[in-house]
Amino acid sequence: MHDTQVRKINVTALFAAFKTYGVVRRITPLNFTLLTGEEYEVAVVRRSYADRVGNSQHVHFVVQTKDHRYFDIVFDSQKMTWWLVIEIEDPMIFRE
Repeated sequence: MHDTQVRKINVTALFAAFKTYGVVRRITPLNFTLLTGEEYEVAVVRRSYADRVGNSQHVHFVVQTKDHRYFDIVFDSQKMTWWLVIEIEDPMIFRE
């Protein structure tokens, strides 16, 4: 894994209020943009999990982009903000 500085990102995401065919998660990131202007389209959400941080819930998403890069991005439910936590350089952790 390659550590990056945790930084804010812009994310286009689907927030599902009710069950819909083809929608697996209540929150699904679709694409994201870094402050540098780099844009990534999410191909697959490989994993997601939530944890409580103070009064906020953080929802982590490990995503694979269309150009086969892997990132851990986080949604902070209290601040309504998305963060890039890390770029994962070894996709072997996802092979079964």
